[in-house]
Amino acid sequence: MTSTPLSPSRRTLLAGVASGAALAAVGAPVAAHASRDGGAGTLPPPDTRALRAAIDDLKHPAASGAQLRVSGSAGRWYGTSGVSDPATGRPIGLNDKVRAGSVTKAFVATVVLQLADEGRLRLESPVRHYLPKLLPESFGAITVAQLLNHTSGLPDHIGLPEMKTTEQVLRHRFDRWTPPQVVATVTRGPLKFTPGTKQEYRGINYVLAALVIEQVVGRLYGTEIRHRLLRPLRLGHTSFPSADGNDRRIHGPHVHACLEAADGSLVDVTEFDMSRTHADGEIISSTGDMHRFMAALFSGALLPERQLQKMFTLPPKHVKMLDGSPARYSTGLQTATVGGVTWWGKTGQQEGYASGMFATRDQRRRLVWSFSPTQTGADPSAMSQRIVAAASGVPGS
Repeated sequence: MTSTPLSPSRRTLLAGVASGAALAAVGAPVAAHASRDGGAGTLPPPDTRALRAAIDDLKHPAASGAQLRVSGSAGRWYGTSGVSDPATGRPIGLNDKVRAGSVTKAFVATVVLQLADEGRLRLESPVRHYLPKLLPESFGAITVAQLLNHTSGLPDHIGLPEMKTTEQVLRHRFDRWTPPQVVATVTRGPLKFTPGTKQEYRGINYVLAALVIEQVVGRLYGTEIRHRLLRPLRLGHTSFPSADGNDRRIHGPHVHACLEAADGSLVDVTEFDMSRTHADGEIISSTGDMHRFMAALFSGALLPERQLQKMFTLPPKHVKMLDGSPARYSTGLQTATVGGVTWWGKTGQQEGYASGMFATRDQRRRLVWSFSPTQTGADPSAMSQRIVAAASGVPGS
């Protein structure tokens, strides 16, 4: 199945939104092309039993609830498990909001690429060209592009309070940070490696990328994302707290984040000051909004092909992760191949939340999930791996 390609022009997208045409089209798969993944064309219809089993296991990891959307030309399915609020037992709603963590990065990268396409910034320019007072001269080789694909080599943080236990989370969840204060915690040592030679996933890269956006456009990055992405795509359940005075609350129906304390009780930590996280992962969204954004992005409605391709291009093969494994992060996205199916998208974590949005490049299958881990510091990947394996048609998943 193929579809009429959408115009990559943002101007055309906005015109289409005004008429309603673009929103009807963004869910359609793009036409197959040379860079599409092998294996996606053989996807079977959704295995509802496997998908149901994947989200019904709320013990590995311990979670209070989960939801999953499967869509695309190969079939659709939606399911929930558990509750949105352990205190009341309220079931999970179709449009319940969550804190989606590092899904933020895909939105930030999209806007940076739009600005690059408009000639308002250069990806190859040093970050210090835009932010001369934030980074020391010894960091002068880091480019905007290297922020976006995590090859900057920035040092580890020094001075951020630890939040490895529920008690530490409770102690620091209302701390207020400014972006320059967060950046200052990584400028006290030498670069970990020469920029562009290795890859290490670091949230601070996107705090800096958001500051570059703000320097170029003259307003908060979340406000710019609202103007360029949220309003045109009608993502009414998505927001960025830093654009709203660092609001601690989630307004409207939402999933609650509840963490297990030392005495075994669950503590609600839904209210959170996200200023320390900022563009690393502050986004509030819903599985429906994440699905709509991903469909528009992959369909070419937000970026022209020359820029969109950067989101599906990994660093050169000689660039490895610090542990020697192959690089797996592109500009704003990450990739994984499961059961012969290659997925592109983004995961995200925030205390009490874990989310993900992934699709095959041709959009025969799209996945958006969110669940609510209750153990601070627990690895949430078991749930995500079950979901992707079931969606990939892996036997026994």
